Amino acid sequence: MPRYEYRCRSCGATFEQTRPMSEAGSPAPCPQGHDDTVKLLSTVALGGRSTGAAVGPAGGGCCGGACGCG
Repeated sequence: MPRYEYRCRSCGATFEQTRPMSEAGSPAPCPQGHDDTVKLLSTVALGGRSTGAAVGPAGGGCCGGACGCG
């Protein structure tokens, strides 16, 4: 189950709550008992190893030299 981060507008506390994705937009009460909270945008960090350099498209297409316009 994903964890979502919330901030209380009343006291400024930031807290996390584990809940189903279907309840992500539902209000989350502050641990201090306040109801005026807002869900924060979270960033996702991906880890792992690269097996090599990323390879993008090479040449071709208009203005890539293939059509003679460049």
